[in-house]
Amino acid sequence: MTRVIDGTGNDGGTTGRLARAADAVRWEARSVGRAARAVVRGPGRERDLLVQSLKAALAALLAWLVAQVWLGDPMALMAPWVALVLVQATVYSSLVTGARQFAAICIGALVASGAQAVTDDTTGALALSLPVLVLLSNWSRFGDQGIYAATTAVFTIASGTVSAEAVGHRLGQAALGAVIGVAVNALVLPPVHLRDVRENLAALAREAGEVLSAVAGDLREGEWDAQTAVGRLNAAQRLQDRLDALRSARGWSRESMRLTSGMLRKLHRVPTEALPSEDEDERLGRITGHVMALTRSLAVAADEERSPAPPDPEVLRAYGKLLELLGDSCRAEADRLLGEENPGDPLLDRRTEAAMRDLHTRLQEGLTQEAGQGPARTAVLGTLVLQAENLWADLDPEARGR
Repeated sequence: MTRVIDGTGNDGGTTGRLARAADAVRWEARSVGRAARAVVRGPGRERDLLVQSLKAALAALLAWLVAQVWLGDPMALMAPWVALVLVQATVYSSLVTGARQFAAICIGALVASGAQAVTDDTTGALALSLPVLVLLSNWSRFGDQGIYAATTAVFTIASGTVSAEAVGHRLGQAALGAVIGVAVNALVLPPVHLRDVRENLAALAREAGEVLSAVAGDLREGEWDAQTAVGRLNAAQRLQDRLDALRSARGWSRESMRLTSGMLRKLHRVPTEALPSEDEDERLGRITGHVMALTRSLAVAADEERSPAPPDPEVLRAYGKLLELLGDSCRAEADRLLGEENPGDPLLDRRTEAAMRDLHTRLQEGLTQEAGQGPARTAVLGTLVLQAENLWADLDPEARGR
């Protein structure tokens, strides 16, 4: 392998790595800047993260003040430690995590005390207790909190205080920290993840519309080839990531209302506007599937090795006009989900609907003409028309059967 040295004696490979590192640092800096601006701009995921972080710090500080300053406990470290990690994304998860963590801490303290009593030696107690506790931490009942059994054992044995009184102090401090952490999370701006569902629904509809508009532009301009088709297919497949984010947001919103819905309504913390129903998730999921299937069929049609007879360019241009209208409808759907006034849904406009019907008729006539030129052309165009019809039906349920 040849190393490239420039005139100043610098290693070219080192220079390239430094440039990539500098680019990575700049990218991270821009990301931090965007997040900071989003916090100032208004409610959103970034502001939620800031609030949760400040709440966790507040819970730890309160636990320390109560344990060390007010109660004067010499083992006050446990309280802020537990309180800090129990400010979770939802109140329900805080309770579940707290119960699991407290159980793990109890087991770790008891096993460590027993090991110290048997061996009467710090190293021997660690060697006896840690293998058992690390293995036990993998028990599914503990979730991701099982490791606290082993860490508690390390702290207990290393401190040299394993008497019954000391173990009782640690468990009491753990319980105190758990109570404070859960209370802060539940009473101070309780986390509610309802906005994420609406934002992900709207983003999914908008991104589907952007894919359709991009495909429509390619077809109208006659710039459709195998490479372009694969690029549009990859863009459509990325919609699956947004769909996964929507499903995750729906789960978080459902969990964030568990145990807290009554309290949040009394505090007027629940949005007055109803959350979109889960039927909307299914409908947008079908639309995503139609867009992916449509772009996949167009990619096959553009591949000369897989489709010996692609549809006529004039018919594809007409198809592109139809896709542009469907893309506009997707964007209007996004505006509707976000509560925008007068989203201007083209499917509700009679003139636009008439134009769509005209394009649909032209496509059907093209299908009839293609039928005389061989089954391959008929199959490709027929598949495209069917997928456009399915997409139209899910965008405008009243279109079914018309």
